[in-house]
Amino acid sequence: MSPSGVDPVAALQAAVRTTTTAGAESAFAALHEVLVASFSRAFAQLERVEVPGFPHALLLRWPGAGGASGEVAPLVLMAHQDVVPAGSLTAWTHPPFAGVLAPSAEGEAVWGRGTLDDKGPLVVVLAAVEALLAEGFVPARDVWLSFGSDEETGGASAVAAVEVLRRRGARPWAVLDEGGAVAGGALPGLRAPLAVVGVTEKGSTVLRLVACGRGGHASTPARSGPVARLATAVVALERAERRAALGSVTLPAATRELLRRVLPPPLGGLAARFPEVAGRLLVLAGPESAAMVRTTLAFTAMHGSQAVNVVPDEAWVGVNARVMVGDSVDDVVARIRRVVARCGVDVEIVERGEPSPTSPFSGADPKDDEEAFALIERCTAQVFPDAVSTPYVVMAATDARAFAGPSGISDRVYRFSPLRMSRAQRASIHGVDEHVAVADLHDGVRWTTALLRGLP
Repeated sequence: MSPSGVDPVAALQAAVRTTTTAGAESAFAALHEVLVASFSRAFAQLERVEVPGFPHALLLRWPGAGGASGEVAPLVLMAHQDVVPAGSLTAWTHPPFAGVLAPSAEGEAVWGRGTLDDKGPLVVVLAAVEALLAEGFVPARDVWLSFGSDEETGGASAVAAVEVLRRRGARPWAVLDEGGAVAGGALPGLRAPLAVVGVTEKGSTVLRLVACGRGGHASTPARSGPVARLATAVVALERAERRAALGSVTLPAATRELLRRVLPPPLGGLAARFPEVAGRLLVLAGPESAAMVRTTLAFTAMHGSQAVNVVPDEAWVGVNARVMVGDSVDDVVARIRRVVARCGVDVEIVERGEPSPTSPFSGADPKDDEEAFALIERCTAQVFPDAVSTPYVVMAATDARAFAGPSGISDRVYRFSPLRMSRAQRASIHGVDEHVAVADLHDGVRWTTALLRGLP
């Protein structure tokens, strides 16, 4: 229980029981009731600001000692309220929307969809704010809480929240959203957990491979029909990806710094001097580390005939491309088209998402001591002394990307949830058996409290 008397565990259990998947309008209203009841001081004392067009988005302003947002740059703390569907309910150890408190490999834990992504981090933020309000604390600068309602389906509410802040003249000193974590088993042979702070993120782009042809009765199929050509294209792209024909393996600045920090001095220096070799070794180390150094393709949705005895005249396969920092959507699409040129399929861009700009971080040179990133590191050293803090490239897409870049409002956009996550827990995000340990939830509150106390 926090000093304010709020129990973040009970609050998270209640929040998990609200099934805030896309389109579940009443569930968001129920979640807001839970949050208001659990964190009464925050919702009574902070200014609630409307996000036009998004009634379920939450945007709260905590006035700081520095004056109005336009005078002293504010801090923005982010999380999202929506969750992905649970999938097969029978695959879960505990019902995904029951908020069960039960043992796990990490200790007593809250089980359910959203405990890590992203209701757990949301509760952590509110619990820290509630505790500080209870003691009369005033932050050094304004603090905005931006909790989007549609991150899992595009994040338009975060874009709208950016416009609200822009109109109010608020250009954030720093923005902190989900993305990294205190990750155990992050790299082969590394015993210490890595507190990975995302300083950029890969672009998320949706493509379709489309094949057309003569449809008809399945009793008289023509050779090389649409489905067969799509299958050939998918196999060709997977082979090209293994050969790195879809783009060279690269080490962005954040990944080079990660290797410098985690590898013994001679190896860290060699990785910086020979990034191509280091990148290929990361590819061989497994899918998680491979995704750190190259553009990836995932084949997801498929559509063809409506009946098993009908040959379709059009079929398509959905592709989710995660575009590496330093790469571009146009370059990736051009390389895909070259690979599938002989397969008789077209490549369509459904949704374009370029990589985010890289936010500043502390490096080997003392003059690179970046104050916002350094504050994150200090809080991590205080609460997670066994962890190695490091910048990294986020492979997934977050609402934070709306705050960064040419259309954003901040040059310091970071992605880090102050929660320990084992390899199994990370795999459960968007999968089954998602859960967060009770002790880790409390550590997350401690970390966020330290961050707010430490604001310059």
